[in-house]
Amino acid sequence: RFRGEGYMEGFEEGERIGIIEGRCHGAVHGGKIASEVAFYYGFAFTWKCLLQNSTDVKAGKRLKTLETLIGMIQNFSHSDPASTTLQDDLDKVRSKFRQV
Repeated sequence: RFRGEGYMEGFEEGERIGIIEGRCHGAVHGGKIASEVAFYYGFAFTWKCLLQNSTDVKAGKRLKTLETLIGMIQNFSHSDPASTTLQDDLDKVRSKFRQV
């Protein structure tokens, strides 16, 4: 009986602590992703502003790539943390940033 009660108390305590630690880990990890995406957005927006008045022949292609990156970031699913495409979308944004 004591072993069973001890097991149940330990299980409930572990479950409670696991939920708390999971939330903390999720908040930290989500903050890192948000910071990364915000950096990409600020970078792309700044370069878009700098290249808009450029007379360089390649500026048009660069602007189009920057606008694509900005569009990807604006359509990034930031309100649904359980999204199944979150990691894929983040990988696409990273890839487009490297292209830029």
